[in-house]
Amino acid sequence: MKRITRWGLSLMACTGMAAAGAAELRIGVMTTLSGAQAVPGVDMRDGIELAVKQLSGKVGGQPTRLIVADDQFNPGAAKQIAERLVKKDKVQVLTGIIYSNILLAAAPVALENGNVYLSSNAGPSQYAGAQCDSGFFSVSWQNDAVHEAAGKYAQDKEFKRVMLVAPNYPAGRDATTGFKRFFKGEVVEELYPKLGQLDFAVEIARLREQRADAVYFFLPGGMGINFIKQYRAAGIPDKTRLLTSQFSADQDTFAASGDAMLGIYNTGHWSTDTDTVPSREFVAGFEKAYGRLPSFYASQGYDAIMMIDAAVRAAGGNADDPKALRKALSESRFKSVRGKFSLGPNRFPVQDFFVRVVSRDPKGRLYNKTESLVLGEHTDAYGAACKHK
Repeated sequence: MKRITRWGLSLMACTGMAAAGAAELRIGVMTTLSGAQAVPGVDMRDGIELAVKQLSGKVGGQPTRLIVADDQFNPGAAKQIAERLVKKDKVQVLTGIIYSNILLAAAPVALENGNVYLSSNAGPSQYAGAQCDSGFFSVSWQNDAVHEAAGKYAQDKEFKRVMLVAPNYPAGRDATTGFKRFFKGEVVEELYPKLGQLDFAVEIARLREQRADAVYFFLPGGMGINFIKQYRAAGIPDKTRLLTSQFSADQDTFAASGDAMLGIYNTGHWSTDTDTVPSREFVAGFEKAYGRLPSFYASQGYDAIMMIDAAVRAAGGNADDPKALRKALSESRFKSVRGKFSLGPNRFPVQDFFVRVVSRDPKGRLYNKTESLVLGEHTDAYGAACKHK
């Protein structure tokens, strides 16, 4: 069951032992690093590691030990790994999980032990509303939000009939709920393939039959890569607009999807062309370190470390005081790659969302060209029900 990557081991060697006697910050990074759904997890890990290296191995000014583990895309394994990280390795912060079903299995372990879970991706509605927890923070988004932006875009474009495709798991249901919250036209059909499914012949046949004005799909990782290739190969007429979110149209999918992605409109909160100083520095640093452009997953991992860095400094370097660390995190005083960033009452971000279109940059590389703002300083729909425990 135990899986700690060579990256985690090397970082433990170069950072955690650096200053004998100094307070040590231990960050557990659990993410998906194997199997067909691993691409986002690799980018997440790389963004986190870049941030730690840029901070000279001292997040919050403290010698830092990253313990990186593969959740194997398995909720049962993830829970056991979380128990080891929290109870044996005694991490003060757990982060890195990509998928909501994994988070819902693992995060309670940290929270019930009094630790902090900082979500650098998954944002299930359970932790945004009535079941929120004072130890749960998000540096990414609540699951519905990116899809709400897509629904708003579809409404603004006056699409009349739309089909929805999303995996049958918590984030998939949050996705369609979010889209329908802002889209007021007719949803002619909702399709929910199994999470991890890679053959979409049945779904594409239904799309062809319905002849909708647009198809909105949320299919993360390998699912989205396979879907878009099969959709293009099916020759569905261009008059049906293909619309998605950053989860299926970003740097983590471009290499495998190629030109099939060109021209796809999608919604997101950050892109490689985001014009802020932290973003430009992050993109340049990531490209130099890894030889590729970063995805939004990498940007969120990077932001997670920078958020922890600012919080530990504000707490006087004492990451072993959960109350002080939570207070400092709630104030979120760090420079996000996104620019404007704050937390709402449920400790999920208040932020802007944009529509982007997959294009080629001057070097011929695929990237998301930011087109326009769709939702400004957007808060999620669940915060009013949150009463922190």
